[in-house]
Amino acid sequence: MNMKAKISSLVEYREIRHFQLFCGLGGGGRGFNRGNARIGNMVARYRCVGGIDIDAGAIADFQRLTGAPGTVMDLFSREQYVAFHGQEPPPDWREATPADLRRAAGGERPHIGFTSSPCKGLSGLLNETLSKTAKYQALNELTLRGIWLLCEAWADDPLEFILFENVPRIASRGRHLLDQICALLESYGYAVAETTHDCGELGGLAQSRKRFLLVARHQAKVPPFLYEPQKRPLRAVGDVLEKLPLPGDIELGGPMHRVPSLQWRTWVRLAMVEAGKDWRSLERLRVEGGALADYGIVPGCSWHGGVMGVNRWNEACGTVTSSARPTNGAFAIADPRIDGHPRSVQHGVRRWDQPAPVVTGKMFVGGGPHSVADPRLQWHQAASRNKYRVVRWEQHSGTVISARGPADGAGCIADPRVGFGGQRQHYQTGGHYGVVAWDAATGAVSGAARHDSGRFSVADPRAIAAHAIADALPAQTARGVYIIVSEDGTWHRPFTTLELASLQSLVDPEEYLELEGLSDSAWRERIGNAVPPDAAKAIADVMGTTLLLAWAGETFALGSTPIWVRQVAVGLTVAASNAEEGRA
Repeated sequence: MNMKAKISSLVEYREIRHFQLFCGLGGGGRGFNRGNARIGNMVARYRCVGGIDIDAGAIADFQRLTGAPGTVMDLFSREQYVAFHGQEPPPDWREATPADLRRAAGGERPHIGFTSSPCKGLSGLLNETLSKTAKYQALNELTLRGIWLLCEAWADDPLEFILFENVPRIASRGRHLLDQICALLESYGYAVAETTHDCGELGGLAQSRKRFLLVARHQAKVPPFLYEPQKRPLRAVGDVLEKLPLPGDIELGGPMHRVPSLQWRTWVRLAMVEAGKDWRSLERLRVEGGALADYGIVPGCSWHGGVMGVNRWNEACGTVTSSARPTNGAFAIADPRIDGHPRSVQHGVRRWDQPAPVVTGKMFVGGGPHSVADPRLQWHQAASRNKYRVVRWEQHSGTVISARGPADGAGCIADPRVGFGGQRQHYQTGGHYGVVAWDAATGAVSGAARHDSGRFSVADPRAIAAHAIADALPAQTARGVYIIVSEDGTWHRPFTTLELASLQSLVDPEEYLELEGLSDSAWRERIGNAVPPDAAKAIADVMGTTLLLAWAGETFALGSTPIWVRQVAVGLTVAASNAEEGRA
């Protein structure tokens, strides 16, 4: 027997099976499959036995990313279905049961159950008043129903660990649900700990993603302490993005690497936002007549000498060509006659009581006295005097009528509160139109990640080939992919969908990823709702280590990180010590 075969025979592989409820596209399952744990000669091997989600597209992604079977299933109770949808379910609909979970797991019993129920009703992105409606309360109650299904499905042989993931605000908005969840888990013999972690620190990501994690450890099956995962520093977004193809390279990056097509004015806004800041950075700019007063945007092509040149009044000019325009050479003049000719009638305005000039075929403003000082108001004499009327803040308003707008007499107010307040108060700090510096970490990738909904643009310093724009800039609302080099010398652009997936650690730079479907918005929603695999792997590592200790008969182990279920774990250790002394 050679040395390699001898060493292999000494290693005992123990399989750790996990099941994913509300699995989404499979970020948690993918991370758990990558788990790594070893105690002595025992080595853990992780395997996903199945997952459940209501989104068929997400299940297709789940099966591709985890290699495990996925089940499309609505986990609402009938009452929750009616409350959420506002109508009775179709005839072929039925409630999910614990038996359905066992079937979805292929008849196998997992050791770890991971549930990441919908968080929209508990998120701070949803208005609090709206979150209290019956629709979103029904969505929130899936948290409790999911835990009950996991516990009841394997009640005769409980799971060693149950991990529940959600948004941090559940600790306040969903406090009544958490109390019920903890009581339910304790009734099944679990010790429970509620914690909040930054998944970016757990997985060493390039985003800060704070999440609520509830960990339940079955006390009879797992006596050892469960320690928290090691925390790692956040990475810079540039460390992740520089390994990907350049944005817009569909041939190498695939359709998920498309650069979003935005309006020209949106590109200008992003270009003017300072890297590391958001829309509030635009308040420093001086705007006159809807245009930037102190900045100009010029084509980025290589111009030859003389372009945009201005000749002196007392000097000769260059050769006059057939395309003599300012953008083709020095075809402009510094004209000292700023007051014009004494008898000039350019931009002339005739009085109401004067005759008009000769009517020609080129009657345009600037070509002569072709304007008139019209004393007539726009509306007839009997028109309401409340049209476009603006009431001072300290005055009372006129009679409230059913007018549709200011031109019809609807009231207007001179509101001195120029900042946002009330329901839009969070807009001020929401990071809208935010641009992340290349060497900084981004915020949490959400399911609604867009350039105008958070800090989801990046100051990209890499040189990217671009076609120069013609003489005129695009119209304000013209859509396209425009490269505007900002003051810091970078291209402020939105993250591509593939880049968001990379920030979530859903894809390695060397891999090719194309999720189910063709919709960027659907892809981004599933990506934003996913559990980052690298963070899930960190959790799987510590859970696997604890399981191997329990299977090895160990009841205590020292760790370098805080204990996850501190008080209960200490109590169990004391109880075990007292029992040993009694038997002695």
